Amino acid sequence: MIFNNVDFDTYFKHYPDANGYFGKYGGAYVSEELKIAMQDITEAYQTICKSRKFISELRRIRKEFQGRPTPISYLERLSGKLGNVQLYAKREDLNHTGAHKLNHCMGEALLAKYMGKKKVIAETGAGQHGVALATAAAYFGLECDIYMGSVDIKKQAPNVARMKILGARVIEVTEGLQTLKEAVDAAFAAYCREYKDAIYCIGSVLGPHPFPMMVRDFQSVVGIEAREQFLEMTGELPDAVVACVGGGSNAAGMFAGFLNDPVDIYGVEPLGRGPALGDHAASLKYGTEGIMHGFNSIMLKDENGEPAPVYSVASGLDYPSSGPEHAFLHDLGRVKYDVVDDEETINAFFELSRMEGIIPAIESAHAVAYGMKLAKQMGKGSVLINLSGRGDKDMDYIIEKYGIRE
Repeated sequence: MIFNNVDFDTYFKHYPDANGYFGKYGGAYVSEELKIAMQDITEAYQTICKSRKFISELRRIRKEFQGRPTPISYLERLSGKLGNVQLYAKREDLNHTGAHKLNHCMGEALLAKYMGKKKVIAETGAGQHGVALATAAAYFGLECDIYMGSVDIKKQAPNVARMKILGARVIEVTEGLQTLKEAVDAAFAAYCREYKDAIYCIGSVLGPHPFPMMVRDFQSVVGIEAREQFLEMTGELPDAVVACVGGGSNAAGMFAGFLNDPVDIYGVEPLGRGPALGDHAASLKYGTEGIMHGFNSIMLKDENGEPAPVYSVASGLDYPSSGPEHAFLHDLGRVKYDVVDDEETINAFFELSRMEGIIPAIESAHAVAYGMKLAKQMGKGSVLINLSGRGDKDMDYIIEKYGIRE
């Protein structure tokens, strides 16, 4: 399929290019010293990703440790309530540790072992990436440092406890807004000091090349599985595919399976409290081109051109930029990026819980909310939602802020 002069038959051979660019987005905007480290990681990854031994080991881990493939669930009661459109969910909440994050963490930790590194370093917002990397570190016998903002530590206490039980060191970040952007700042600074003995396992399709490519590749298992499963279940492809987008790892993985198909694809950003700067984290809808954390993408900026303060009810989505591949697909128009606000998200959280017996992560509830809106608009057809994580981590926060809705 050719879309706006991009041939999606050969898309993954050409994007990113050798320098890590998706069109004008991506790259590696780091110091000369770190450029050498990035080149080492790129060379190591491009070597082992073609290795039969590496591929075989990763497949074994996915099957025997992660519990893949994760299933697709038909949301029959919710579909019936909304009309004639049939809703389905790809159940990444059933992946070990409760979210899609382990898909790339096991791959990155395996790469770290191959490179002879002793430690993995990461940031986390909602805590799912931190838990996944702590799990991978325990599995492979690596040290693990997780940087997390003070606000998110309070919101995500269950995941903080999980990380510590798994043996990770959780380092509280008290600068700025004390959320995901500041956690990335701190983790990146730590990696600059420790790159000879450690690898920075970034939690999304962000950062300098090769991380956006590597994380997408490891996460593409989600979309590849989902496409095969949906065809087997229904005999056809879904009319629409939906995933939430902060940095965008779950969405990049899901979309990878469908970019070359005649399927409408939607990425859902957090509108939060509304469109005013500081009340949302919808960078692709309201942002402009800019460089942060070593890559060029679309970002939200303040009056000085610096990363703007952002907000989302979902800790994993409150980041002032998005992955460079999402910026590229946004400009192409191949993926439509839209928003839902906090109220729509929380309503969807309770609807899915009570209609289907599935408690979603607040991040995933953004995709559920948009899928529900689509179902009302479309009138007929099918929608496949990437349910990127489970809501255990959010229970205390939901009850404290919203209560148990009747």
